[in-house]
Amino acid sequence: MTAAVDLPSVVGDGAGDVSADDADDVIRLSGVSVRRGEASLLRDVSWTVRGDERWVVLGANGAGKTTLLQVAAGTIRPTTGSVDILGESLDETDLDELLPRIGWASASLADRLPADERVLDVVLTASYAAVRRGAERYDDVDDARARELLSQLGCRALAERTFATLSEGERKRVQLARALMTDPELLLLDEPAAGLDLGAREALLRTLSRLAADPAAPTLALVSHHVEEVPAGFTHALMLRAGEVVAAGPVAEVMRSATLSACFGLPLRLHRHADRYTARAALLRLG
Repeated sequence: MTAAVDLPSVVGDGAGDVSADDADDVIRLSGVSVRRGEASLLRDVSWTVRGDERWVVLGANGAGKTTLLQVAAGTIRPTTGSVDILGESLDETDLDELLPRIGWASASLADRLPADERVLDVVLTASYAAVRRGAERYDDVDDARARELLSQLGCRALAERTFATLSEGERKRVQLARALMTDPELLLLDEPAAGLDLGAREALLRTLSRLAADPAAPTLALVSHHVEEVPAGFTHALMLRAGEVVAAGPVAEVMRSATLSACFGLPLRLHRHADRYTARAALLRLG
């Protein structure tokens, strides 16, 4: 396993665009639809993520955000359309070789992590895409990397505790360390701040902002329901509604009251405070 401890990047100028320089594309989705029975989870989505971009994917419950991230992670295949990840066609690549290049953190993965597993082992087992330590062997360099990642994320003192004893905020940071364990080229985070109190949320967002500012960090995309959870330093945003792209591109162009209102289906006022955002329902005038 690699001993690097540096924490790497992400897409294009909007849905429908395909980069002229495909070598710089980390994710390239073209005309992607995902159907499950009669339900359409994604409809004709095109999305290009480049290495020097950091993306947030916003939308209401059921908008298709998690499905989009799963397609981008290579864990589900689209019903129609093409997917290229890290320069590899999803239809042709060896997933056993591709998936270790992608860091992933989500609530569904967290639910699979054993409550009685030592925190250090929760991080270490990512090296073998396992959720519990078994007969596999780890080198000293792997142990050192896991401990260094925990230290960088403020979790050094948690290494010998069990996962069940952690607070929700501590679990989120341990999951981030686990996602970074394989030194991935692409980091995908599904609602990383969900369930956190205000202090834990802000601590995590500061960590993600530092990661976004690091030119050596992996390509990064995260999903959220809330504009308040968009970390400072993120460069691009994609908004989904009912499986379709409402808007995608640089945050200065996409993060606007009109597009947010279209995304969530009600009048909203979006406010920017330095590099952070808040949103409130627009007041309606009576009479």
